[in-house]
Amino acid sequence: MAAYNEERTILRVVHGILQASFPCEVELIIVDDGSSDATPDLIKEIDDPRVVAHRHVKNSGKGASILTAISLATGTHMVPFDADMEYAPEDIASMLSPVIKGRADVVYGVRLFGCNTVYQSYRYAVGNKVMTHFANLLFNSALNDMHTCLKMIPLPLVRELNLTETGFGLDTQVTARLLLTGVRPFEVPVSYYSRSHEQGKKINWRDAVRCLWILVRTRMAGRKRARSKAVAEAAELQVR
Repeated sequence: MAAYNEERTILRVVHGILQASFPCEVELIIVDDGSSDATPDLIKEIDDPRVVAHRHVKNSGKGASILTAISLATGTHMVPFDADMEYAPEDIASMLSPVIKGRADVVYGVRLFGCNTVYQSYRYAVGNKVMTHFANLLFNSALNDMHTCLKMIPLPLVRELNLTETGFGLDTQVTARLLLTGVRPFEVPVSYYSRSHEQGKKINWRDAVRCLWILVRTRMAGRKRARSKAVAEAAELQVR
């Protein structure tokens, strides 16, 4: 859980997760990203052996916080969870079901427009659809919600992705690199209640532009590697 100036919601979200019922043991890693409000003090009040707290001295970005959490995690899978109450903790359990049953290793909790969801902005909802469609075209996939926060991924796999984005672009980079390697996430519907910028939402149009660039850059890098591999294999055949 990445948290930056979330004093209004952090304790309710943390308690919601800790009180939720899961079919396995869980740990909650909270990374305070240099908050300037009471968020760090509130995190210190949490007394639960399942919680691991870490603090960035200065604000480094949501992506940087998630990368820190990934480095500290000790379980088999990871799933980011926002500290702003947009998602419901109980939905994590439904995402675990296909993993436990052996049906999938990578599971996305998808927001279905008009079903158990509230969007404060039509532009955000449509923007996500457009970006997801663009990703599907680039990688020949069929995702419904590329920008869902709830992405359950095996820890060894996510560490092999060599993620570098420190801002909101990490979310896009994760999906792009998964799709590039041939992974197709299993999708489970989740509920969603978005907040507005006035309520603390931090993403903006610049993040959307960055996400588009990440998708294109990742796809181009994949094609370049494929060409290099083909050339190397052809040279090997000639030598033989």
